[in-house]
Amino acid sequence: MASVAAAPAPRTLLLRHNLLERNDSNAARNRERFAAAGLLVVNVLSAPGAGKTALLEAVARQWRHGPVGVIVGDLATDNDARRLQAAGARAVQIQTGDLCHLEASLVAGAFDQLDCGGMELLLIENVGNLVCPTAFDLGEQLRIAVLSVTEGEDKPLKYPALFHSADAVVINKTDLAAAVGFDRAAALAHLAAVAPHARLFELSARTGAGLEALLHWLEHQRQGAVPACA
Repeated sequence: MASVAAAPAPRTLLLRHNLLERNDSNAARNRERFAAAGLLVVNVLSAPGAGKTALLEAVARQWRHGPVGVIVGDLATDNDARRLQAAGARAVQIQTGDLCHLEASLVAGAFDQLDCGGMELLLIENVGNLVCPTAFDLGEQLRIAVLSVTEGEDKPLKYPALFHSADAVVINKTDLAAAVGFDRAAALAHLAAVAPHARLFELSARTGAGLEALLHWLEHQRQGAVPACA
């Protein structure tokens, strides 16, 4: 007679290792370096086409406290870095290839290439993506989520983690709101539900309308330390 061995009892293995531990460690080192340099560092996140680069161009042109540094993340090309350099920013491009987000180690390498003498503000333009970048700490002090009126009012509900992680939300391209039928009341209600703590700025990076309020907030947030980066 054939015998069938009893199946072994299932076992449960608890894996308590943080998969982002290495990134978090690198982010902590970045944060120490940024603080030593007297920098306010802001991670700017959005979907592709929301107007991140245009917004950072406008900030670089109107910032009144020395040069603005920008670390730019894109899958390919250095188009955005060249645009920002033309706007007066000190920009370093990171080409991530097939990586859909920036990681702290990539930011550290780009920071090594950046001349931050006299600089108080460093902006990180993350890869255009509403999912992957949310989980990765880069060593920043603040996060800004950019929402374009052309994307629709429900983006905060569809991607709550990103908006909830933001210290501020910029509703961009307000000059196009009427043309695309943007429901402002619905968008504000969705943001209030998902990110009630976040400061809200409504502006047009193209026309400059509303930009002054964002600049004033950034000025208020910036560190008072004298930049130590040579």
